[in-house]
Amino acid sequence: MVVLLTVVGIGVAIFVGFNIGGSSTGVAFGPAVGSRLVRKTTAGALFVAFGFIGAWTVGRNVIATMSSSIVPATQFTPAASVAVLFFTGASLFVSNLYGVPASTSMTAVGAIVGLGLASDTLNRALMFVIVSAWIVAPLSCFLIGAVVGRYIYPYLDRYIAFTKFDLHFVQLDRSGTVPRPYLNKNASPQDIVGSLSVVVIACYMAFSAGASNAANAVAPLVGPGGSLTVNQGVLLAVAAFGLGSFTIARRTLETVGDDITELPILASLIVSVVGGTVITILSYFGIPASLAVSTTSTIIGLGWGRASRAATLVELAIPTPERPEVDVATGALVTSRAEEAPAGPTIGDIARQEKPAEKPADVPDVPDVGAEGPADLDARSLFDPSAAKRIVTMWVLTPALAIATSYPVFVFLL
Repeated sequence: MVVLLTVVGIGVAIFVGFNIGGSSTGVAFGPAVGSRLVRKTTAGALFVAFGFIGAWTVGRNVIATMSSSIVPATQFTPAASVAVLFFTGASLFVSNLYGVPASTSMTAVGAIVGLGLASDTLNRALMFVIVSAWIVAPLSCFLIGAVVGRYIYPYLDRYIAFTKFDLHFVQLDRSGTVPRPYLNKNASPQDIVGSLSVVVIACYMAFSAGASNAANAVAPLVGPGGSLTVNQGVLLAVAAFGLGSFTIARRTLETVGDDITELPILASLIVSVVGGTVITILSYFGIPASLAVSTTSTIIGLGWGRASRAATLVELAIPTPERPEVDVATGALVTSRAEEAPAGPTIGDIARQEKPAEKPADVPDVPDVGAEGPADLDARSLFDPSAAKRIVTMWVLTPALAIATSYPVFVFLL
């Protein structure tokens, strides 16, 4: 029975890692593939390589926390390990069902908390630190995104452009015996720098995904009472990531534009840097946290910041009759300016193979915060309070449901 449960546990861990690899590859390399900077196969290979580096270095700290610190490692019997992995895999299904980027990390920790409560072995001091990080991290991402969107983004968008190539950025000359790579002839020096930045940041996102997500797939199987060593767990997780990266990730790479259609490439790079950095720092300290939550919080903050440029901070805090056109919820001016196209190409333009709106020859000055003038965004980029509430609600409910449903299961098993 123990051997059977061990085999089942490894199988479930592979399934969880398979889904993580499929979804995370699309998130990390969607802009790079959509911009024709790298091919899907190359994206999969880069994700596996940098995901391995993240899991092997920083990720083992998170594995140690989830496998032996929240509850003692001896509590992870084969049956308990399978149950924890089952609830982790179920979270992926729930998040996909409702279209909300729910946290696999938070759900996995919730299942482990259910085990700790049922066995009365929960490390409550550590859980206080983890839950505090879950609150501080998304708030920090939101605030950083809001500041960048409100005060910095328009200037970056004015001077940084990304070209959509009809052909891939790197071409192969097959006229000779050995294929010779060369850059797309339409690429300018600015395009080369921008394109390399997109790929480098995608690799950084893969590193962060490996650091934070390896534990979600294998932590219950690792440790003194587990069936795998930490090194074996990392290798198993990365192998499962690769299986997803080279299979189902091909579909997520194709459809990522439909999921974040109106997110300009520049905005997606800002989101990747902020979200990935926050998660890498938390992973270094062994705190399991969600890359999806951090990146989504940054998206919400960046959208609110860009939308709120139309109003001053005083007008946002205290609505005035002199500015009735200010939408207090978003801080945006409700005028025809919202119909203008964004300056930069969006991922949706590229995914649908549409030509992005061309920038005028004379780029107008960026209007001051709270001033009348052309907006740098369209209505689709505005902050949506109802969507934000729905996402935050799911973030709270998902780990809570994991605890509520796993607790009676572990009471029965123990």
